[in-house]
Amino acid sequence: MSDRWQRTAKVAFIGSHGIRKTTAVHAFANTMQRAGRSVEHGREVVRDNPLGINESATDEAQLWVLVSQIQMELRLAPKAEVLVLDRGVMDNFAYYLRASGGDPFDIGPLVAKWSDTYDMVVRLRPDIELRSDGVRSTSDAFRDSIDEILDERIPGLVAERRMVEINASDVGDSFDWWPLAERLAGLVEEPLYASGVPKRRVKRQRKPAPDLPQMDLEI
Repeated sequence: MSDRWQRTAKVAFIGSHGIRKTTAVHAFANTMQRAGRSVEHGREVVRDNPLGINESATDEAQLWVLVSQIQMELRLAPKAEVLVLDRGVMDNFAYYLRASGGDPFDIGPLVAKWSDTYDMVVRLRPDIELRSDGVRSTSDAFRDSIDEILDERIPGLVAERRMVEINASDVGDSFDWWPLAERLAGLVEEPLYASGVPKRRVKRQRKPAPDLPQMDLEI
C-alpha cells in the first residue's frame, strides 16, 4: 500500500523582497525530499512580468503577477506531494495594493479565498540589508511599505495555526528546517517520512552537571 500523501500540500514563503526567500524555498524543498516526499518548486513569477516591476509597477502589472501566480500553482500542484512556492497571493497582493492605492479590480475576495488553499505560510521578516541583484529594487522605503501592508493584511488572510514567521537573518546553512517539515506533516495529517526513509536521529543530552545549562544537541 502506497504511503503517498493523499493530496498536494502547498507551502508559500512570503514577504517583501531581498529577504532570502529563494534560499529558504530551496532549503525547505530539499528537507522534504530527504524525508522521501516528492516536491515541486514554484519560482517567483514577477521576474517574468512584461509590464514592469518594482516601484514603478502599475496596478495592471501587479494584476498580471497575481493571475500568473495562481496559474502556476494550478499547473504544478498535481505533480508532487509538496509544492513549495517562492511567494504566494498574499504578498503579491501587497505589491498590487501599493501600486494601485486600493483595489480597482476588486480582487480582494479572490485573494482571500485563494489564501485558504495554502497549508502553511512562512513569512520572512526583513532584518537584513538589501543587496542589488540587478532585478529587484534596493529602496528601503519601498520594502518597508510592502512589509507594512503585509502587517495589516496577513491576519485577515492566513489563520494563525498555518502561519510561521522567521527572521531573514536566521536563514542560512545552520538553520534547522525539520521542525517546519514536521509542522507541515501535522497540518495535513500525514506522516512526514516515506516508507524506507530513516528518520533523523536525535542525540539526547545526558543529565547536565550542576550549574551548567542544558542543551539539546541534534545531528
